[in-house]
Amino acid sequence: MSEAKPRKKGRILTGDRPTGRLHLGHYVGTLQNRVKLQDEYDLFLLVADYHSLTTHPGKEDVLATRQNALEVVLDNYAAGIDPNRVTHYMQSDVPETAELTLLFSMLVTVPRLQRVPTLKDVMHNLHIEEPSAGLLNYPVLQAADILIVKGELVPVGKDQASHVEVTREIARRFNRRFGEVFPIPKAMIPEDTPTLVGIDGQAKMSKSLGNAILLSDDPETVTQKVMKMYTDPNRIHPTDPGTVEGNPLFIYHDLFNPDREQVEEFKERYRQGKIGDVECKRVLAEKLNEFLDPIRRRRRYLEERPDDLIDILRAGAARARPIAQETLAQAREAMGLTSLLHERVIDLYRSS
Repeated sequence: MSEAKPRKKGRILTGDRPTGRLHLGHYVGTLQNRVKLQDEYDLFLLVADYHSLTTHPGKEDVLATRQNALEVVLDNYAAGIDPNRVTHYMQSDVPETAELTLLFSMLVTVPRLQRVPTLKDVMHNLHIEEPSAGLLNYPVLQAADILIVKGELVPVGKDQASHVEVTREIARRFNRRFGEVFPIPKAMIPEDTPTLVGIDGQAKMSKSLGNAILLSDDPETVTQKVMKMYTDPNRIHPTDPGTVEGNPLFIYHDLFNPDREQVEEFKERYRQGKIGDVECKRVLAEKLNEFLDPIRRRRRYLEERPDDLIDILRAGAARARPIAQETLAQAREAMGLTSLLHERVIDLYRSS
């Protein structure tokens, strides 16, 4: 008799905006954590194409998200996400999310949404002078994403914790007014998750800033990017003592070079002016390519099987949508939004 599988701890909802291929910053910040979580939790993984509309609503942008969505699925798979262990689906393939967003929007005020810290950051970064109603409502849509599948835990960085708090407020308000329908989700903030600086050393890694190493970059491209990497600006010659702390070169070595003895030796020689940037970069490029090789192979395997790629999203939607339909039906029932065609409503009307 086979042993029963251990019960998973709870349901997680997390996801990606389909803006293009993922990079090492995504791996360090989220992907490696997802791979660990998929065995312990019931993991729902969202490709957030509705969210992309809040900042890029043009038709050409919408069309681009379709290809970008596939790239995101490829990169998650390549990083180790198993489609048999997670529910991976497109946000727009679960349209019940949109109706729940509408219902939730009645439970939160405009001033509350305007206080969400990330709103100003998005507007500044994208040069938006006045946010659309959709952008302002972003945290409400996120609440619907989480609660439509009754997510209990939401892995986020500290900068996104305020969004989860809006979700918690909406869930509590709904439950108080209409009855217990939704769980009160908790933010799951990983401890000691580093923010990977870009190869320019000036900001966190971002494809739009041109400072990213993509998970899908070929070995030559990775080497070229590493050789251009920003290091200690005060170090003119290889014999000059250099600074290790905060130096992107050693941030990457710490994360991706498994030879700890070599890393510590490089740091000591760098501080003493006994090793140059070029040697350190060449070794880093080798270690990065060794790290990325299995990720590239897994990505290439699924790239050669486009039908399997579509099937992943189709299967995810097939599992997520019935859950969403049931949740929405419960919310509508609790609010009294029973259809006028429902027999019970007709009977009540006739008896009044």
